[in-house]
Amino acid sequence: MSTTTLAAKNSPERVQDTTAGPVTLRRTVVAEWIKFRGLRSTRWTLVAMVALLVAVSVLAAWGTTTQMVDAGPGLGNVAQYVTAGYQLAQLAVAVLGVLAMGGEYSTGGIRTTLATVPRRWMVLVAKAIVLGGSIAAVTLVSMVASFVATMPFHDTLGIELDLGDSEVVRMLVGLPLYLVAISLLALAIGGLMRHTAGGLTLVIALLLVVENVIALVPLRLFDLVSPFLPMTAGSKVLFDSDTLAAIDNMNTGPNLSPWLGFAVLVAWAVTLLALAMVALRRRDA
Repeated sequence: MSTTTLAAKNSPERVQDTTAGPVTLRRTVVAEWIKFRGLRSTRWTLVAMVALLVAVSVLAAWGTTTQMVDAGPGLGNVAQYVTAGYQLAQLAVAVLGVLAMGGEYSTGGIRTTLATVPRRWMVLVAKAIVLGGSIAAVTLVSMVASFVATMPFHDTLGIELDLGDSEVVRMLVGLPLYLVAISLLALAIGGLMRHTAGGLTLVIALLLVVENVIALVPLRLFDLVSPFLPMTAGSKVLFDSDTLAAIDNMNTGPNLSPWLGFAVLVAWAVTLLALAMVALRRRDA
């Protein structure tokens, strides 16, 4: 009996079962997903994101009903109210993006991650896949919740969801795309800064402070640069034709189309991710 047991322990099948497999992108994505969903900060940030999107949508729809006496029905469209909370939601998304990379440097967990995954590019790509996929999924859930929450106001506002309207489709598709792009931009900045507080400061400054300051400075150079800043360019996919026309009339620089503006935001995210990839490969953890 002892001989049989010893043979079973030393059999090739037994050794093969306990042998670790190669480090692949799929396994790295699974590992990053386990880390991502296991963090309490992730859950609370995503909850805050959903709450902000839904709350602002309801407030926007309710607030517009107070203007009905003067303006009459037909104010805006459903997509305009569903996407109304993008400015606040992007802050939650930016926090999550920075934490996904900068948080590991702050805790020192990045050393274990890079020791486990020798090909460092896999770490950044896996984080981007997990972060982007999660943001897209949660945004879609938030949009459905926002639509349901604003339904009591649709009849009063004289609006309905028309998926045959290309502008409505662009705005609805644009929200998850915009928030995913912002999250990847924040992920890249977190990787470059390697510090949570510093990364958050830089992302918020880039999205809010810099763009507002440039808009206040009456210099021709700033007029030319302003349309190519990430939030100014990327958020155009979320505006209806009337809002876009008003923005273009006030703008003294180049006027970008909605999808061209979004392409500018993607270029920001891709460039910063490439820089973060280089920094990850060349710098010690």
